[in-house]
Amino acid sequence: MKIVMCASEVVPFAKTGGLADVAGALPAALEKSGHEVIVVMPGYKTVHAKQGLSIKRVRDGLSTATIGKAIKVYFIDHDFYFGRDALYGDKTGDYIDNIDRFSYFCRRTLDLLKETGFQADIIHCHDWQSALVPVYLKSTTYSNDPFYKAMRTVFTIHNIGYQGLFSKDEFPKLGLAWSFFGVDALEYYDQINCLKGGIVFSDVINTVSDTYSKEIRTKEFGFGMEGILEQRRESLFGIVNGLDYSIWDPALDGFIASKFSCQDLAGKAACKEDLQKICRFPVKKDIPLIGVVSRLAQQKGFDILAEGIDRMCRMSLQMVILGTGDAKYHDIMESMVKKYPKVISLHLKFDDALAHKIYAGSDIFLMPSRYEPCGLGQMISMKYGTLPLVFKTGGLADTVDASTGFVFAKYSADELLKTVKKALAVYQTQDKWKKLMEKAMRRDFSWAESAKKYVQLYEKARKKI
Repeated sequence: MKIVMCASEVVPFAKTGGLADVAGALPAALEKSGHEVIVVMPGYKTVHAKQGLSIKRVRDGLSTATIGKAIKVYFIDHDFYFGRDALYGDKTGDYIDNIDRFSYFCRRTLDLLKETGFQADIIHCHDWQSALVPVYLKSTTYSNDPFYKAMRTVFTIHNIGYQGLFSKDEFPKLGLAWSFFGVDALEYYDQINCLKGGIVFSDVINTVSDTYSKEIRTKEFGFGMEGILEQRRESLFGIVNGLDYSIWDPALDGFIASKFSCQDLAGKAACKEDLQKICRFPVKKDIPLIGVVSRLAQQKGFDILAEGIDRMCRMSLQMVILGTGDAKYHDIMESMVKKYPKVISLHLKFDDALAHKIYAGSDIFLMPSRYEPCGLGQMISMKYGTLPLVFKTGGLADTVDASTGFVFAKYSADELLKTVKKALAVYQTQDKWKKLMEKAMRRDFSWAESAKKYVQLYEKARKKI
């Protein structure tokens, strides 16, 4: 198959979240399985400023690079739209002309295919920034052109909370007939909703876990899109993101104190000792160490963690938290550090090396997210023999069970603490703990598995011809 990956951020060129990881790793996995793939993304100022990416300017408005063996990445260049310091906005908020920027990107993506002669079978679009591609493909300009006739679209929702909402007054900028601004198209409470356009006009929709694909059809998690998603439920699927084991593998990891594997766990004790020293904790093998690598935000479970943190710190454990987020959670956690300096260690920053050390050196990885479309932390922690403790939602529900970690089903501080106590009790039975560790480490979340499922999804889209 000939596949176009269309995304607003792609590793290694630009990243703000998990979307970039998917858009960078999935093409390589598809290429390995014999498919022809190209990637299209905006040519941000930050992309062109990066060293070592071997980006070549083809002409005004277009640059290219290569990833994988021979995957061509096309950068849609536009100095006014994309020559800015950030991808989507600055400290004052989103850029006010994001609708101009990303509608331009979507149109240019389709034009580029014809210019280069890449007659795709599938255009795989990600999140609201590329959601207008399926809309344009079914508008008069492109639907009447034989070149685009057989192209089908797959639209992936990474987080339904981000929808690309704009004033109705901006609609003429899209170059679409007013018939596309209606309740069965882009209109949402008298605003333009780009994400809705992707949902309505794509051939197949998917999210990044099976459970999340069901959750977003409910009022609690649908962010207003539950009705249209329920209408399209026969075309809605869920595929858990893969994990890049060339980066996340304790047998290969250059950041950690001692490499280890499922066959030889000896190095994990050295990683724990190293982490305890970094956190200025008493170096004790028998005390469970809980790791958190997360945004400090309500969505990530910090409301119930904050409610229960004082009680948790009085348990026999150590806890390290890495990340930044809402000021109120910064304050709460900082006050806990002052009260329990030998129990909790707080690192309010982004630190990739320390993240690796936390995954490797912790015994338990805490991820009590209220909702989590997919989540990578729980998959990474399992590879490192660090048992995840999660709330039963989204990708967490799909990847963690009682054989590989600890799960609580009622979202409350009391249930979280009850599950922590259960984990601490199991930790005291080292034979049982080791069996859980070994089973967790053997779980396969490789991109090869996810890519197979995406190919099946592409075939479903093609059958809509």
